[in-house]
Amino acid sequence: MSNASIKIRYQYQGEKKMKFKQLYPILSLLVALSLALAACAPQQAAPTDEAPSAETQEPSSAMTEEPAMTEEPAAMPKTDRHGGWLDEIDVSVVAGDSAISQLQAGAIDLYSYGLASDVYPAIKEAGLQYSQSYGGSYSIMFNPAVFEDASRLNPFSNRKIREAMNWLVDRDYLNQEIYAGGSLAKFFAITTQLVEYTDLIDTVRALESKYAYNPEKAKEAISAEMTAMGAELGADGKWQYNGAPVTLIFLIRPDGDGTRKPMGDYIANQLESIGFTVDRQYKTSSEAAPIWRGSKASEGLWNMYTGGWLPSGLTRDERSQIQQMYLNTSVQAVDPFISNVSDPEFQKLGDDLAQGNFSTPEERRSMMERALELSLQDSLQVFLIEQVQYSPFNDNVAVTYDLASGVEGAYVGPYNLRFKDQEGGVLKVGTTDLFTEPWNTVSGSNWVWDSNIMRSTTMGTGNITGTAGLMGDPYTGLAWPQRIESAELTYRKGLPIKQNLDWLTVEAVDQIDVPEDAWVDWDATEQRFITAAEKFPEGTTANIKSVVTYPADLFETVRWHDGSPVSVGDFVMSMIMGFDPAKPESATYDESLVPGLEAVLASFKGYRIVSTDPLTIEAYNDAYNADAELNILPLWPLSPFGLSGENSWQIFAISNLAEANQELAYTSNKADTLEVEQTSWVGGPSLEILSKYLDQAAGESYIPYEPTLGQYISKEEADLRYSNFKKWFDEHGHFWVGTGPYYLDRVFTTEKSLVLKQNADFVDLADRWAAFSEPKLASVLLDGPGQLKVGEEAVFDASVFFKDEPYSQSDIQGVKYILYDATGAVVQIGDASFMSEGQYQVTLGADVTSKLPTGSARLEVAVVPLPVAVPAFTSLDFVAVP
Repeated sequence: MSNASIKIRYQYQGEKKMKFKQLYPILSLLVALSLALAACAPQQAAPTDEAPSAETQEPSSAMTEEPAMTEEPAAMPKTDRHGGWLDEIDVSVVAGDSAISQLQAGAIDLYSYGLASDVYPAIKEAGLQYSQSYGGSYSIMFNPAVFEDASRLNPFSNRKIREAMNWLVDRDYLNQEIYAGGSLAKFFAITTQLVEYTDLIDTVRALESKYAYNPEKAKEAISAEMTAMGAELGADGKWQYNGAPVTLIFLIRPDGDGTRKPMGDYIANQLESIGFTVDRQYKTSSEAAPIWRGSKASEGLWNMYTGGWLPSGLTRDERSQIQQMYLNTSVQAVDPFISNVSDPEFQKLGDDLAQGNFSTPEERRSMMERALELSLQDSLQVFLIEQVQYSPFNDNVAVTYDLASGVEGAYVGPYNLRFKDQEGGVLKVGTTDLFTEPWNTVSGSNWVWDSNIMRSTTMGTGNITGTAGLMGDPYTGLAWPQRIESAELTYRKGLPIKQNLDWLTVEAVDQIDVPEDAWVDWDATEQRFITAAEKFPEGTTANIKSVVTYPADLFETVRWHDGSPVSVGDFVMSMIMGFDPAKPESATYDESLVPGLEAVLASFKGYRIVSTDPLTIEAYNDAYNADAELNILPLWPLSPFGLSGENSWQIFAISNLAEANQELAYTSNKADTLEVEQTSWVGGPSLEILSKYLDQAAGESYIPYEPTLGQYISKEEADLRYSNFKKWFDEHGHFWVGTGPYYLDRVFTTEKSLVLKQNADFVDLADRWAAFSEPKLASVLLDGPGQLKVGEEAVFDASVFFKDEPYSQSDIQGVKYILYDATGAVVQIGDASFMSEGQYQVTLGADVTSKLPTGSARLEVAVVPLPVAVPAFTSLDFVAVP
C-alpha cells in the first residue's frame, strides 16, 4: 500500500504518536505483563551520565523537589456528589510553546501534557502551579527489516550497526543542550533511577560506561559492517550501494514538546559525519505514525524515527520491558517490533522475564543483568533521554499526577481533577494532540493524550499491570480495590512474592491445581471455551491463583453511559475477544494478533466463573509479580489488549460484523492488507458502517458467539442493549461508551477537541480517591571531604528530608551508596548507616579507599522511601590523593 493511501485513512484523526503502545494482549492483563509504557506517544525511561560525573544540575535532584501542586494539600469536604468533581471538561489541542501564555490568558486551566525541563524556569516565573514527574523517554527507533527492494540497503537490519549507534550519540550533550541539564541520559528500557534501575545499579553503571560516547569506535564498527554488507565508501566520503548513495529516511517529530526536532537533527548530523546521506522528513505524530507503525517494515518507507515513550503508570517491576521494547513477541504486535530478529538468547531471556519463568530473586536479577547487556547489542531502539517533565496549571486547580507518567498517565487523575474549594464548573484542558489513531480497544490509539481521555470514561482504570477493577496508586505503583468486594491470592511456596497492603488475603501452598472446568483457551470453530480437562488431560498446575468477588449489587449499580446495566455477558465477551481474533478459524482472524496471544498462552492457565451472584471469578497463571497486590487479576469489560477504554459486548458485536464482512479492521496491519478503514468508535467513515450493523444486529436480536454468550445474554437484554446504543449514537454521534465518572459527550476529530461531562449516575462519590493529594518525595543532601587520602578512612554525611523536615526512618526502605573512580567504574556499593532521624552516614574504610586511583572520584547516594516508589539521588565529587 502506498504512503499516500496510508495517509488518507488517518485524515480525520489527529497526529499519531505512539504512546508507549502497550498493547497487552488480553490476557496480558491477566498475566500481569507490567507496564507500559505508551503514552505521550510511544514513551518510556533513563540513567545519569555514561561515566558518572558530577553535573552542575543533577536531574535526579529535580525529582526530589516538592512539586508546587498547591501551598498545602487541597482537601475537599465530604460530598454527596457522584461521578467527577467537574460538570464538564473541555479538551483541545494546544501547542506546547503557547501553553504558558494560554494559561495566563485564561484560555485553558491545565496543560496536561508534560513540558520539557528547559521550560521549568518559565513556569516558575509565570507563577503557575505544576506537577513534576518522570515524563517518559525518547529514543531512536530503527527499522530492522531487510527491504523488499533488493537494490536498497537498510543498514539497521544489522544488529551490530544498531549497537554501534550507542557510541555515536552523546547523550550528555543532548541533555545539556536541549533539556538544560534537567533530564537524564538513558540507555535502557527500564526507567532510570527508579526501583528496578537502583537495584541493578552496579550493572547499569558499568554498561553506561562501556557504551559511553565514542564516535571513533562507532565509525570503526559501522564501517566494518557496511563493507561486509556490500557497501562502498566513495571518494566523496559517502556510503554507496549498487552505485547509489545509502540514504536513510529519518522521520523526525517537530511537534510535542519540541525537543525531538533538535534531537533528530543532531543524530542526522552524526550519521552524515560518517558517510551516510540522511533524508530528514519532519512529520507530526499523525503524519509519521502511519509510516513507521502503519506500514510493513520491509516496504522500506523509513529507516529511523524519533520515538517517545511514556509508562502507563508507576511501574515497580519492569522485567517485561525487555520483551515489550525490543522483541518480535512484544505485546505491541506491530511493525517494527514483529520484524525484529533478535539473538536467540536475548529472545528467550526477554520472553522468560515477561512470563515470570524464574524461581528466586537472585535468578531474576541475573536474568535482568544479562538482558540489559543484550538489549544494547540488539538496540532495536537506542534510548537517549529520560525526561523530567512539568505540567503547568492555574492556582485554582487541584491535580493528582503519577510520579512516573505525570498528569496524563495517572489512572486516578480524572477522578480527582477539580477546582479548589468548588464542586462543578467547566475546566479547560490543553494537550499536545488528540485522536492520533482510531479509537478501538483491540488495536486502536494508545497515545497518552487519547488514553487519558479514555480513562476518564472508565471504571477502575486498572493498575500498572493492566488489570481492571483496581486503581493504580500514583505514588507507589501498587493497587487498591476499585470495584471488587474481596480478593484472595494463593501462590506456590518459594516464589518471591510479598504482601504490602491489607486489602487482600495471601496464602502460600505447595501446589495449585487448575480445576478441570477452568477456561484455558478458545475454540473459534465451535465458539466455546476449551477447558483445562481438554487441553491438559493429565492435569496442570499454576504458580498463582487469584479469586475476586465483586459487589453483590454490581449489576444494579454499575451502568454503561447509555443506561444499560453491566452484565456477565460484558465480562465474558472481553474474555472471548482476547482469544478469538487471533484464531485462524475466526471470522475476524488477524494474523498480527497471533504472536501476542501465543506469548500470553505460555503462562496463562485459565479463568473460572465460580458464581454469578455475587460474581466470583478465579484466575490461574504462571506469570507473577513480586508484589502480591499486582497478582490480583480481576476480570472487567476493559480492553482485552491492555489499551485504555471499556467495551460493552454490543460494541464488539457490531464491530465484529463489520470486520467479518471486510468493511473495517481493528488493526492497522489488517486494514492495510484489506485496504479498508481501521475501526474507530469515535469518528470517520467507521461510524456509518457501524451504524448499519447496529441496525442489523437490533433487527435480529443478535447475540454474538451464541454457543457461549447465549448462556449469559438473553434476547431481552440484547434488545435493550441495541436500543439504548442506538439512542446514544443518535444523541452523541459516536460509539464510545464506558461506565466511568465522565462520559464522552461530543467529539470533533477534525478540530481535535472534545467535551466530557459528569456521569451523575456513577456508583462512587467524587471524593473516593481524594486521599491522593501530594506525594511524599524525599530530598537528600550529601556532605563530606573534598579530598581524601588513598588508604585512609573517609566519612560522608547524608541528610534526608521531606519539606525541610527529617524523613522518618520508618518510611525509608534503605539508603544505598555507590563509589566510582575517575573512569566511572564502580569501586564499592554498600548501605549507609542510620544515625538519627533523617541522618545517615557513609564510612569508606581504608580497605575501600585504597582501591581508588589518584584523581577525581565520586560518591553517589540513593534513598529508597516507602511512601513513594521514586528513589532520591545525589552525588559528591572529591579528589583522591596519595
